[in-house]
Amino acid sequence: MLVGVGPCALGAWPPAEYLFSMKSAPCVLTINGGSSSIRFAVYAGAEASGLRLTGKIERIGLKGAALSVEEVGRGHSVHPSLPLADHASAVAVLMDWLEAQPIFASIEAVGHRVVHGMKRSEPEPVTPKLLAELRRITAYDPEHLPREIALIEAFRRRHPRLPQVACFDTAFHRKMPRVARLLPIPRRYQAQGVERYGFHGLSYAYVLEELTRIAPALARRRVILAHLGNGASLAALHGGQSIDTSMGFTPAAGLMMSTRTGDLDPGVAYYLSHSERMTAARFQRMVNHESGLLGVSGRSSDLRDLLAREASDARAADAIALFCYQTKKWIGAFAAALGGLDALVFTGGIGENAARIRTRICDGLGFLGIKLSEPQNAKTRAVISTKQSRVSVRVIATNEELMIARSVLRCREARRAAR
Repeated sequence: MLVGVGPCALGAWPPAEYLFSMKSAPCVLTINGGSSSIRFAVYAGAEASGLRLTGKIERIGLKGAALSVEEVGRGHSVHPSLPLADHASAVAVLMDWLEAQPIFASIEAVGHRVVHGMKRSEPEPVTPKLLAELRRITAYDPEHLPREIALIEAFRRRHPRLPQVACFDTAFHRKMPRVARLLPIPRRYQAQGVERYGFHGLSYAYVLEELTRIAPALARRRVILAHLGNGASLAALHGGQSIDTSMGFTPAAGLMMSTRTGDLDPGVAYYLSHSERMTAARFQRMVNHESGLLGVSGRSSDLRDLLAREASDARAADAIALFCYQTKKWIGAFAAALGGLDALVFTGGIGENAARIRTRICDGLGFLGIKLSEPQNAKTRAVISTKQSRVSVRVIATNEELMIARSVLRCREARRAAR
């Protein structure tokens, strides 16, 4: 059984003649659109072994934009210097390339990562009604939703009978207790949907499934998942359910990230509006694209660059120290919310690869029962805590694309069961 993502909300579905065939391993195309990149993959089935190809378009709108693809059995290829002035041109290039591939004829559905789904707790087939709702809430997440909608619409225009499924990053957290969803602002805004939602849900769902497979009893206990990458957040889980998470109404909240502030005193917005005549749009850009590791260091948003400069650059050292300090504080806060801690799991690009950062985050958390094994941590073993550690500290590589494919296939099975 898949964990963390509910059964598909059936709703309307494309005509019967274009439903999934009865093949044992239908091919699913997954699309994960970001602000300056689009990642995609094709899976035959719901396991990692079913991966047929994976690729990404990077640096959209910047010099050096490229499409890179890795096909199973055929190796890696790169198509550099593409004319990708904006997201629309990148979508067109992606569609043209996909349609030229023999495997495209075997794709029976497309699964999209959609960052914000309001109060939806399940993946849903894409319908005109759903698209209208997503357009209505673009102000909830102007950094992601418009681009994700554009990708969905591109497939609808060129392949109108191809089923599409929206997989919501917020769905994983929809069962959080009411107290964890409330924002301390006038109640009338709650009626407009202004509350804490949480994000990185596809990543958390996948990691929880992996933890359940590896250590099922542990996965049901008090667990903190730390998704540390360009976007970074933590989630507190009990009984396999999210009870709290660091991101809130938007993905800019919580822990500082590569270019996002994380939680910020709202008085800063008022101050900057007067001192620099900063508009709301300009503030939005600063909060999402000019802050975090980049803002504090003044050098780079990439933690690898900062680690290389740390010894000689005080601002790089400050950025690293602040990131580790804030992560440590969130772990302490969530341990309090959980009433203790049984497992801490690192994932995401930083969480999976930066042993020095894991060490700094865990340093001083012995009072929670965390004791790292430095030899195990340096080698990024699956378990990086000592045998004496009361808390099991682990590293699990995330796979959002595979989680999207699994979500789509669950929709398929739910549809079959309902027929």
